[in-house]
Amino acid sequence: MATIQDLEIEIQRIKDRNIKVEADKAWETSWIRKVIISILTYLVISIFFLFAKISNPFINAIVPALAFLLSTASLSFFKNLWTRYYKK
Repeated sequence: MATIQDLEIEIQRIKDRNIKVEADKAWETSWIRKVIISILTYLVISIFFLFAKISNPFINAIVPALAFLLSTASLSFFKNLWTRYYKK
């Protein structure tokens, strides 16, 4: 049988883990993360378009980066809609 001290240690471990999980979730849903991914997407696709000799690579690379931002912006709406009907 666990002692009170063992239980307190286990509770503290759970609390520490919850803090990390909450920080990870905050990062996953942050706009900073989305903007960084969009910028990296833009850069990678611009470089690809340059090597592929596609005309206006820097302008054409805007489309996928904006598509990513729009898709992540609309995901919360669709998630809320889905969870509302899923629970029923």
